[in-house]
Amino acid sequence: MTITVLIADDHPIVRDGLRGIFTGRGFEVVGEAANGAEAVALAERLRPDVVLMDLRMPGTDGVAAITELARLGNPARVLVLTTYDTDSDVLPAIEAGATGYLLKDAPREDLFRAVEAAARGEAVLSPAVASRLMGRMREPAREPLSQRELEVLTLVARGSTNKDAAKKLFISEATVKTHLIHVYAKLGVKDRAAAVAVAFERGLLGS
Repeated sequence: MTITVLIADDHPIVRDGLRGIFTGRGFEVVGEAANGAEAVALAERLRPDVVLMDLRMPGTDGVAAITELARLGNPARVLVLTTYDTDSDVLPAIEAGATGYLLKDAPREDLFRAVEAAARGEAVLSPAVASRLMGRMREPAREPLSQRELEVLTLVARGSTNKDAAKKLFISEATVKTHLIHVYAKLGVKDRAAAVAVAFERGLLGS
């Protein structure tokens, strides 16, 4: 049975390359989209079995398109095909409803198998992405920082000593130390520099 495929990528050369490798191998490329909005419109009209979805596209990006397809109840399986494997890319795409996540450096035979599996409704993850998700699942649940702990950490990030922070927050230096101990425990770190680094990484202190 021929598997119908829609390609969504903002680079014409990538779309051409994908169309070329899929043609005549039990697949039929039924359409191409240059952004997420086009992908949704074409998926609604063409009803492909699988959408090969890039993530970072102008206008409507891949995650927004995946979210919209899920909202519309579109039956197409979405296989993300991208160069990015960071948590900020992988997790939103999977949570939005992507059936699989593959990197563009995957061998073509792996890509063919991934599309076939996605068409069957099977989850497909590149090894790098799978290990990343497993690592996240093994992490202990993150306890959020309290407002006061965030205030202390923000001052520390700006270079305040414990004494300075105590004065600015009208609390004792001992209380500041206690808040920092709680912050270290919640962030899984051992010192103030690491706490600041992790807090920035998680977006707790802005950019």
